[in-house]
Amino acid sequence: MVESWVLAGGAAVVSAGNVTELLRARITGGALESVLESASGRTLFVVSNTGRAMVMLLEHPGDPGEHATDPGAEGWSDGYVLANGQEDEYPDADTVPLAEGLRIVRHLLATGRPPSDASWTVDR
Repeated sequence: MVESWVLAGGAAVVSAGNVTELLRARITGGALESVLESASGRTLFVVSNTGRAMVMLLEHPGDPGEHATDPGAEGWSDGYVLANGQEDEYPDADTVPLAEGLRIVRHLLATGRPPSDASWTVDR
């Protein structure tokens, strides 16, 4: 059974069919951090700098989680603005191009796991 997901603080269900449009609209509107919560207790964080995205999945509060990666990417990118105003920078190897991040999120919502062809690191 596929999990149901909501945008943190909201009641509207987010699905694989509408998540790309929702996240793109939020990013365009300046909300670079989105937190999706599942009915099973998992949390999916998506933080963008409009060009790249940090996509991180936690199984439960306190979980070190797992995240999408871009092996071989070099350098660092900044501009990842969190909802509290904090601006982060990440190694590009720990983020993915935005389009890839959205594809991964869409697949996670549809199947409960990242696509088999996506680079993914478990931090536990």
